[in-house]
Amino acid sequence: MTFPRKGMILAAGRGMRLRPATDTTPKALLEIGGGPMIEYPLRMLAAAGVEDVVINLHHRGERIREALGDGQRYGVHIHYSPEEPVLDTGGALVHARALLGDEPFWLANCDALLDPDLHALWQLHVERGALATLVVRADRDAERYGALDCDAAGRVRRMLGAPATVGEALERRMFAGVHLLSPEIFAELPAAGAFSITRDVYRPLVERGAPIYGFDYRGYWRDLGTAQSLQAARYDIRYKRFAPGYRDPC
Repeated sequence: MTFPRKGMILAAGRGMRLRPATDTTPKALLEIGGGPMIEYPLRMLAAAGVEDVVINLHHRGERIREALGDGQRYGVHIHYSPEEPVLDTGGALVHARALLGDEPFWLANCDALLDPDLHALWQLHVERGALATLVVRADRDAERYGALDCDAAGRVRRMLGAPATVGEALERRMFAGVHLLSPEIFAELPAAGAFSITRDVYRPLVERGAPIYGFDYRGYWRDLGTAQSLQAARYDIRYKRFAPGYRDPC
């Protein structure tokens, strides 16, 4: 199987924790390292070989469309998926299904900084026959971000506390904001409406024993959802504490 050439970046969020900056500027366009926040996942996917990227839009979505255009400057074709009302992480996939096609595809949050090896993740995804593979990481604050637990083979056996008991030792992880999904995931999604991919889809799938796996990541990671974390990330980029190879100099 060939490396997945399609991906989606979730950029429709209102960014309430970043107000008042997001009252006038969509979260995805807040500046970090001399460019918009969304440039990081966009360049990450492009550098790995992704050719078509879907971006969902809601709050001030026209600003994102104007800033990124057709994606030519990033080496990809960008397709936009406007939402009214906003559909959350799961509903966004259903709404954009015609753009994502019938092959495996990447899904990334716009508000996380990381640099995983997507080719290694793809290889494990295929070897395991996974329905979904999530980039995960160990973190003392895993509960804050939504904890999940993996067995020794990397299979997610508990998601957001369910099931309550599992008859083997597990390792606590948190979801880092990037996942790879097989197209069969669409059979598990509600037909329409707003819903969460982790809470409303992965959690019941994990309880059923579906092949949901974690890809352990030990590199730099930072959430960009608050003013404090955004400022810290700017500092890290300025002093090259985070300098991913996929990011062109500004």
